[in-house]
Amino acid sequence: MGLDFKGRVAIVTGAGGGLGREHALALARRGAKVLVNDLGGARDGSGGSASAAQAVVDEIVAAGGEALANGASVTDHAAVAAMVQQAVDAWGRVDILVNNAGILRDKSFAKMELDDFRLVMDVHLMGAVHCCKAVWPLMTAQKYGRIVMTSSSSGLYGNFGQANYGAAKMALVGLMQTLAIEGAKHGIHVNSLAPTAATRMTEDLMTPEVLRALDPAAVVPAMLVLAGEDAPTRTVLCAGAGSFEAAHVTLTQGQWIGTGEDAPERLAAALDAVRAREGETVPQSGSEQGRLEVGRAMAQAGRQAG
Repeated sequence: MGLDFKGRVAIVTGAGGGLGREHALALARRGAKVLVNDLGGARDGSGGSASAAQAVVDEIVAAGGEALANGASVTDHAAVAAMVQQAVDAWGRVDILVNNAGILRDKSFAKMELDDFRLVMDVHLMGAVHCCKAVWPLMTAQKYGRIVMTSSSSGLYGNFGQANYGAAKMALVGLMQTLAIEGAKHGIHVNSLAPTAATRMTEDLMTPEVLRALDPAAVVPAMLVLAGEDAPTRTVLCAGAGSFEAAHVTLTQGQWIGTGEDAPERLAAALDAVRAREGETVPQSGSEQGRLEVGRAMAQAGRQAG
């Protein structure tokens, strides 16, 4: 097996079932020591019990692997810090963090309570922030880290009834972009996985045939590649039913419109050309947008002066 995790320590959040469980089992099978975190709540985030995480730990141990259970809520920064310390106390390091914990509170935006928006943001986005913050000093000190965010097609492309979930999932891509830049000099690679999988969160939305195709295990290869030693960084891998794709936030070539009184009208008239995708790029940082715009303005000024 090319992807070997022997000697590596991984934390997988939301690993008591579904996709997280598959992630934890796969990492353990390939030699990683795994801290299995799960609050053990319902899919809307209510309730809690450590038994889900412990059941996965028992599976790993029965197969000859090493694992520990943890029942922290990722929304509680102190509990998350203690979870990371638990892994360090047991195994001395943390190499891999898979931010998988999440909940659903689906409703159309018109009917959605703000509390349901806030809680989904809190679990998905702040949960990942708390986990990243807790492992960051360790990964920086050891000059090695692999962080996998769990994004979603609902964030990348939208999905009816998931304004809260989609906003949180796209926010994780933004978090990935900057952490990958800041982590580069410390050997920390940060990527995102956008899975299509049938889990407890989606099971009542699909036919049996589709459910079988969307086995969560089919997504795991993408996670292993993003968490491995040769992992890329700043990559959004989409995965489902045995297929894999990459998603990019791109910048079109655009047009120089100017700042005159009629700029709004000229932009409206040129909108199709501004949005045209020929020659689009994938910027490596936000400053590339500014460079393109200022460069074009300077070139225009030079032409007018000439």
